[in-house]
Amino acid sequence: MINLLPGLRKYSETVFPQQKKLFDELSAGQKPHTLLITCSDSRIDPTLVTQTKPGELFIVRNAGNIVPPYGASTNGEAAAIELAIGLGVTNIVICGHSQCNAMAALANRLDLSQLPSVKRWLTHAHSTQKRIERFKDPVDVIQVVEENVLVQIDNLKTHPAVSAALRNGTVHVFGWIYHFEDGRVSVYDPQTDKYIPSTEVREDSESRFSL
Repeated sequence: MINLLPGLRKYSETVFPQQKKLFDELSAGQKPHTLLITCSDSRIDPTLVTQTKPGELFIVRNAGNIVPPYGASTNGEAAAIELAIGLGVTNIVICGHSQCNAMAALANRLDLSQLPSVKRWLTHAHSTQKRIERFKDPVDVIQVVEENVLVQIDNLKTHPAVSAALRNGTVHVFGWIYHFEDGRVSVYDPQTDKYIPSTEVREDSESRFSL
């Protein structure tokens, strides 16, 4: 607690009063525009990266930004996805990141016998493991991160709430990679099968990047 108490005091005494109007509005209910699924890694701060305010993002975080296929897990991701769709999100983003430890374990085929829960969890990235078999050794971790985002998007689409929203055209799905070393965010472009810098994405070209 000693590392957290000063921040708690500052928030209660200074930050919250400055944003009281926003929280008064949020007390009436939430209407996030984006479901953001990303890694638990401590180096990622989704609201900092996206420069969003409380109430804008519905965030799901776990090791490796993984979305188990529908019915394959009881860890809570499916419930969070259904809630987000029910709240009316219009965007779903799966965001991987550089130097991801979970993906490094796949890339380097690490022995995870001492981390049995991690080992079981990464079975939901089995398709990622299969995809990277075509890469030459040693495999670059960022390549695994990139492939995994696409695999997890495929898994995401097995969820009935998501498939229905996609069919109705009420939601768009995107794949991102966050490079925390230099602040870059790359967006997957299905037309070129490449990740391109977000700085090159025009705000009126959303449909091009929707998966």
